[in-house]
Amino acid sequence: MNKTMTAASLALALGAALTVAAAPAAAADGKMSMEKEHCYGVALKGKNDCKAGAGTTCAGTSKTDYQSNAFVAVPKGTCEKTVSKTSPTGYGQLKEFKPKMAG
Repeated sequence: MNKTMTAASLALALGAALTVAAAPAAAADGKMSMEKEHCYGVALKGKNDCKAGAGTTCAGTSKTDYQSNAFVAVPKGTCEKTVSKTSPTGYGQLKEFKPKMAG
């Protein structure tokens, strides 16, 4: 075997080893981003994932924007950073809430 072939084989083997070593970390990051939570008060009219209060059936049945008893599944940790015009805090909530009065 010549030096060029040996060096190329070594580089290929090293690259493969690094890829395999990085795979578990990438899989863990992917799993983290797949975790979702129900975020109430952020869905627009007819754009909720499910549960839109009394008189509604499920997904796409919210009657108003930012309905306090309708949720959207969002990446975990982002709900309470998402704007809600009806929430007492001004951000999405992890549970249904009583909407604040406009004014």
